[in-house]
Amino acid sequence: MTAPNRNTLWARAIADELVRSGVSAVCVSPGSRSTPLTVACAAHGDLHVFSALDERSAAYFALGRARRTGDVTPLICTSGTAAANYHPAVVEASNGRVPMVLLTADRPPALRDSGANQTVDQEKLYGDAVRWYKDLPEPESTDRKLRSLRTDIARGLAAATGTPSGPVHLNVPFRKPLEPTPVPGDVPDDLSAVAVDGRGDDETPYVRTTTGSVRLGDRDLQRFAEILAVDRGLLVAGPADPPGFDTEAIVALSHATGFPILADPLSGLRFGGHTRVAPVIGGYDAYLNTDAVVEWPDPEVVVRVGASPTSKPLRKYLAGVDARQLVVDATSEWREAEFTATDLVVADPSSFCGDLSRLVRHGGSSEWRSRWADADKAHWAAIADANPDTTYEGAVLSTVVEESPDPATIVVSNSMPVRDLDRFGEPTTTSITALGNRGASGIDGIVSTALGAASATTDRLTLVIGDLAYYHDMNGLLALQRCAVDATIVLINNDGGGIFHMLPIEAFDPPFTAQFKTPHGLDFEPSTELYGCSFERVESIEAFANAYRESVRTEGSDLIEVQTDAEASHRVREQLQAATIDAVSSL
Repeated sequence: MTAPNRNTLWARAIADELVRSGVSAVCVSPGSRSTPLTVACAAHGDLHVFSALDERSAAYFALGRARRTGDVTPLICTSGTAAANYHPAVVEASNGRVPMVLLTADRPPALRDSGANQTVDQEKLYGDAVRWYKDLPEPESTDRKLRSLRTDIARGLAAATGTPSGPVHLNVPFRKPLEPTPVPGDVPDDLSAVAVDGRGDDETPYVRTTTGSVRLGDRDLQRFAEILAVDRGLLVAGPADPPGFDTEAIVALSHATGFPILADPLSGLRFGGHTRVAPVIGGYDAYLNTDAVVEWPDPEVVVRVGASPTSKPLRKYLAGVDARQLVVDATSEWREAEFTATDLVVADPSSFCGDLSRLVRHGGSSEWRSRWADADKAHWAAIADANPDTTYEGAVLSTVVEESPDPATIVVSNSMPVRDLDRFGEPTTTSITALGNRGASGIDGIVSTALGAASATTDRLTLVIGDLAYYHDMNGLLALQRCAVDATIVLINNDGGGIFHMLPIEAFDPPFTAQFKTPHGLDFEPSTELYGCSFERVESIEAFANAYRESVRTEGSDLIEVQTDAEASHRVREQLQAATIDAVSSL
């Protein structure tokens, strides 16, 4: 590897080490100080460069790719507030355990705290939200510094994908010249081949990190097998960390124990072929923690994997039962905010379930399994029999699940879409990967997250999003053209913050309408003209179903706007829940 100056040599080594460590794509935002990195990545034949004009959108785009694949898409930006715009996505990646690597270009140390233009304090900019931080040294054309650089890049990628996975921040200062301008004597001829070109073949990182899953020993496994030898138990699967659970391992433990699987829609277990043979329960949000189950016996043991469930009724139900509750997590982090769990089992959830499935032989109570299966059937029957006199939002999510192609990736926004997917997304054999940003549960960056996920798969992508979240990240739609992705965007427009109707503040108006619901009156059709996708507005579920079927079977990107009334939708949710409670109570 030859280079006209030390900055170019330094950046080429970074790009080379990214590829050697398994990176296939980077997401770059334009800027001057990051010029060496941008040029190096653009010139590397094994890197796909996604170009995103807005750093906040770029970070969520990279996050979406990592959510879908479990692999890192490093981010590159210039100095100053560009790096600060990554921060919301960094918080989400940290809380959601999504791997991310941030390469933030910076002014040289001598210009820090000097008033120099576009210079801010980028050291430890993201605080403790990152798994590892390193302020890289200024570029030097020496063997030791290049070896150190390659080591840091390899370590950074390993930390981002370790346990727990998450963001890594590498701050990269550069002095001018930033372009590949020849600087005589800047790169000596006697640099070692290993420092300049790395070790061995083109696929060998400078430092290889080998990690294994955290597994329990035989004695502990036998002890837990005895704990699970009961009549009444539950497997509760919350939102999965990328790249997800081993479905076969979870299902195997369910078969061995006879425990139903209460599957969050973001767990990877609610949808797929395994639902033919596994007792997957999806309607619990409507009937748990209500009078319908007050006479049910408590489970004796609960095995919990993944993050905290989306469903508040499920969380409250688990908080109220008298059961031994095992939170299984590969780290020692605590993710159970009701503080009723009795055991923290530090083990890889998939390995734990798979290992135990080979030891447990009790089989559980068939009456217990039937109780849950019958309640779930009653819930879905109540939904199917309902004939509301309004287009309610839950029916939009139900239709998306029913009409999705196989396979499909669905990204749901926070606030009501993810909750409606939880309550109205019936388990199906269709291979659906459902994703959402439940780490920090914000509404920012949802469009960009979805399009990032779309760029990482051949699945048809459906994004279901509310009007405020769509407004918040409309500029993310630029990725449709710049990153060549197709999507069906389902915009549920209830003219404001519909979720606030679920809170007690709804009864206080003012200030409810002006300060919480905040109706905006925006017409979103012009946004599709700006970003080059088709637009259709529908006002009935039948019309939506027709439009959705047409969209997912054709190429190109479409925005389908479903106009709803937030308050009316909440009243329908209440009516349907009452019907479910009646049906379950009568079993």
